[in-house]
Amino acid sequence: MKNIKTAFLSAILLLGISCKKEDSKIAAQGEKKTEKPVSNQRIVSVSGGVTEIVAALGHEKEIVGTDVTSTYPETLEKSAENLGHVRSMTIEPIMALNPTLILASDKDINPDLLAKIKNSGIKLELFKQEFTIDGTKKLIDQVAKALGNSNQKSLLDKIDTDVKQIQPIAQKPKVLFIYARGNMLMVAGKNTPMTRMIEIAGGQNVANDFEDFKPLTPEAVVKANPDVLLFFTTGLQGPGGIEGALKMPGVSQTNAGKHKNIIALDGGLLSSFGPRVGEAALGLNKLLIESSK
Repeated sequence: MKNIKTAFLSAILLLGISCKKEDSKIAAQGEKKTEKPVSNQRIVSVSGGVTEIVAALGHEKEIVGTDVTSTYPETLEKSAENLGHVRSMTIEPIMALNPTLILASDKDINPDLLAKIKNSGIKLELFKQEFTIDGTKKLIDQVAKALGNSNQKSLLDKIDTDVKQIQPIAQKPKVLFIYARGNMLMVAGKNTPMTRMIEIAGGQNVANDFEDFKPLTPEAVVKANPDVLLFFTTGLQGPGGIEGALKMPGVSQTNAGKHKNIIALDGGLLSSFGPRVGEAALGLNKLLIESSK
């Protein structure tokens, strides 16, 4: 009788162990079924701001091709193919990357390339980029939707946090943005990303009598008489830094030249209007306040 009882208890114990193993196996299978599938998208993003958003949403490793304005994150330089400027880009290098998704801004893409992408059958998401804080937040929502991603809240919150820290400047400084590349010197007029960024940061663009960009002339600099000259960091390095900028024709006769108010920030940060737009505006705001003291 004792042997029967012992055998029975042993059978119950073995059955319990077996059930636990089976339950664990089922649970593991269930977990495997609910795991988020690894994305196999191959993304070509030909807009600096859009590229930043894609990376910030966690899809950087899926980016296989970018344009020349996609300079951030810097790790993309090694992991993605630089296809050049979207205005002169051709379809062949894009197709060679076997993309499954192409992301672009409707402003810069050349019509011939756009038509060929549409005929290729590759999924294309074309975004209208507005160079404002609200426009950037809208763009983030649109890119997230295109990627099937819903984790953009932290990006939007970061923008709001940075923008709230911008301090108003009682006497708005007159700012002239100079784009310097090699021997080419251009100034930013109305309706440019740089003008919008200057305004968000609490300044005013002094070159407000023309659209887009135009060549810099000594006469125009003297007439504008800016309080501050703004450059991209790499652009300021070209003329030889602050001292080199002060030697530009006409600059010494301006308020900016007399007070050595020459400032610079990273080009991608200032002009992309991506997830770091609040950071860019706040950084410029601090520089403008410092230069007005």
